[in-house]
Amino acid sequence: MSLFYEDFEAGQVFDSPGRTVTDTDLSMFCMLSGDWHPLHSDEEYAKTTQFGRRVVGGVFGVALVTGAMSRWGIFEESVIAMLSIDGWRFAGPIYVGDTLRVRMTITGKRLTKSGSTGIIDREFEIRNQRNELIQSGRSDALIRLRSDNT
Repeated sequence: MSLFYEDFEAGQVFDSPGRTVTDTDLSMFCMLSGDWHPLHSDEEYAKTTQFGRRVVGGVFGVALVTGAMSRWGIFEESVIAMLSIDGWRFAGPIYVGDTLRVRMTITGKRLTKSGSTGIIDREFEIRNQRNELIQSGRSDALIRLRSDNT
């Protein structure tokens, strides 16, 4: 199921299934990241903010993107490394109970100088159940050529 450099073309779109964010996700992400800001961990404090309730840490969205790529299975044997996270925007909050979807669009590709690997340019969007843009950004990946794996 892995896709290689030759399999990607600009304009290709990959959509993840929905993933509902749970209270456990929020707690576990606070534990993993060490980010116990009261906006994430104190419901009473969060009620006094513009959000009115606890917000999941923004970097959770980046982790959700990597999880979506794993679920697609298209990079299991082909991607060598994530090269960048560029222009990442936090357009809206992530709340417990939100159902999020990830969209990846291939925006370009190019061979490396060696010609033995390639780089694919990818744009990501995370949208909630109301189709509101929550996060977006770019991330290039170093990827194997299929011809090197035959």
